[in-house]
Amino acid sequence: MQLGVIACFLDEEACLPAFLASIAAQTRAPDRLLLVDDGSADESLRLAREYAATHANTLVLSRPRRPPQRDRLATAAELEAFSWAVEQLDIDWEVVAKLDADLCLSPDMFAELERQLEADPGLGIVGAFQGLRVADGSVVRERCPADHVRGSTKFYRRSCFEQVYPLPFLLGWDTSDEVRARMAGWRTRSFSIPGGDPVLMRATATRDGVLRGYRRNGVAAYAYGASFWWVLLGALDRMRYQPRVLGGLSVVQGWLTALLRSHPRADAEQRAFIAGEHRARLRSVLLGRASRRRDAGVEPTASG
Repeated sequence: MQLGVIACFLDEEACLPAFLASIAAQTRAPDRLLLVDDGSADESLRLAREYAATHANTLVLSRPRRPPQRDRLATAAELEAFSWAVEQLDIDWEVVAKLDADLCLSPDMFAELERQLEADPGLGIVGAFQGLRVADGSVVRERCPADHVRGSTKFYRRSCFEQVYPLPFLLGWDTSDEVRARMAGWRTRSFSIPGGDPVLMRATATRDGVLRGYRRNGVAAYAYGASFWWVLLGALDRMRYQPRVLGGLSVVQGWLTALLRSHPRADAEQRAFIAGEHRARLRSVLLGRASRRRDAGVEPTASG
């Protein structure tokens, strides 16, 4: 498989050295690596060019400096940069990957995801579960459903990519792409990497504040078509984790804010499809709990 890898970055000089070292250490090198500077004001572009000077498979692209924005992520700027970069790929790629530049990858990640795609022609989008280094230095895996692929490690089979893209430049794009893929009959999945999860050098969506990141998640859920009841259930579950209660409340706040401000949203067909998936998932969870109760010998009460 011809593999093109695209890493878009903005002001990532603190993370780029470790990220690029982990790319260089891959047992399966990309056939083309595009490093896309999205208007950095720090030394990121220089670091990328220094790497490219010693790696023949690497090209550096530079996009203009963006005007100041209150919330860059709210306009899905990374998706815009990635979509533009795909058009610049100069190989006849069969798989294209979008990577965030604040990751440290295990050496066998590219090889493992390529193996999974080769073994299962029905997989359209794959990625890796990812870990986060916590205060005591250990790495814990971020919570992620098996059929969801984080926006930080997206590997698209070309035929799937061409059915899914172009995507609207909206928050929630990294769920909308999967929903569209499944609507077209593809499967999407995250995998464990034998050599270890890729490790985020900072928590997802926390670059400009944890609670703001949770509110943004709520806006994203509204944009890709999640219903209020589904968001509320997820928020109640999230309240068990740090930041306790406030994290879940912030997600609900984001969804309601998007509703009240009439933010752009997925079309009715996508919303209906994802509602069906959510009902099936909830049914599966409830049936699983009932089965565990039966296995434990707990009889239902008169009230259920």
